[in-house]
Amino acid sequence: MTNYDIRKDFSILNNQNIAYLDSGATTQKPKQVIEAVDNYYDSANANPHRGAYKLSIKATEVYDEARQKVCDFINSNSPEEIVFTRNATESINLIAYSYGLNNLKQNDKIVLSIMEHHSNLVPWQYVSKKTGASLEYMYLNQDGEIPLEEINNKIVPGVKIVGITHVSNVLGTINPVKEIAKKAHSVGAIVVVDASQSAPHIKVDVKDLDADFLVFSGHKMLSPLGIGVLYGKKELLEKMPPFLYGGDMIEYVYEQSATYAPVPTKFEAGTQNVGGAVGLSSAIDYLNNIGMENVEKIEKELISYAMEKLSELDFVSVYGPKDLNKHAGVISFNVNGVHPHDVSSILDSLGVCIRSGNHCAQPLLRYMGLDSTCRASFYIYNTKEDVDRLIVALLKTKEIFAKWIK
Repeated sequence: MTNYDIRKDFSILNNQNIAYLDSGATTQKPKQVIEAVDNYYDSANANPHRGAYKLSIKATEVYDEARQKVCDFINSNSPEEIVFTRNATESINLIAYSYGLNNLKQNDKIVLSIMEHHSNLVPWQYVSKKTGASLEYMYLNQDGEIPLEEINNKIVPGVKIVGITHVSNVLGTINPVKEIAKKAHSVGAIVVVDASQSAPHIKVDVKDLDADFLVFSGHKMLSPLGIGVLYGKKELLEKMPPFLYGGDMIEYVYEQSATYAPVPTKFEAGTQNVGGAVGLSSAIDYLNNIGMENVEKIEKELISYAMEKLSELDFVSVYGPKDLNKHAGVISFNVNGVHPHDVSSILDSLGVCIRSGNHCAQPLLRYMGLDSTCRASFYIYNTKEDVDRLIVALLKTKEIFAKWIK
């Protein structure tokens, strides 16, 4: 299956004359996923875990099947280690509130990379302030990678939590998570992996990575908005208190006390997004049908082609690793002398959809000495023609802003 065959499954790309290069923000949805969600609401919609009637039992079955599908997709030991949330942001907040606030104390340390998305940074700022723990960062070299010395110098005794993005949403850097986890565990720390930009693009194996927690959002990997995943090692989840309280996460409730359901149910208060879980399940089927090794191959070819074409434009600066074995998903760049928002607007007028801004990674951009960048992010439905349209649009941008381009 080629990306040209894949593209046929995405009506929005066939019905509109666009090159959609913003999959790092959210992916388009194939007809198979849309149909699976529609079919659920047409034929199986009910509240799961609530009723003894057939429709409710069916809703429970498809919800539980989705959890098993996620478990298999990331090679978790058990579906009990999979908690459904709204998105990766909520997943990290759950970890911060339920694990971080209850396990950190004054003089403990939290270590993050400077390339973290705000979602894996701001919650840890909050935990740091509440517990008295210090917050430290691993910084990057000129190629946008975390040097080994930085890992060894920052992850030391006293560090209790290490937060690391598997793939940077700005630079596309594939971080050495397995090595970071090994180092963290050697000093008694747990590792929180943000896989939002890796799970859709490369094979993620939580056992191989030895991640203690790992999170991602369904909407970045072909599923509907509003469904996210938190993986946690069962022994950690069982010791954590609930994050939200209410229906279905309880075992027994008395006037003055309550006991809670086993994991993962104790973290899933209230009626859940079953339709979203069905969509995520279908998205995983779609990716498995292609094969994650083929997903990675398609994207490497696109990234390689795009990097080659962008390097030919002497008025464009490209950021991030040049080594394609350390690069996935996204390319950040700037047109020298032109604000990224202006570049994005010109490209939009030519049917090329990119993102401009700080990409919810202000500390990283500040560290790089930048306010914002343009970002083209790719997925399996993109083609070399999409890259060609980007290049043509950038050449048009050069014409329009000729007097300002450095």
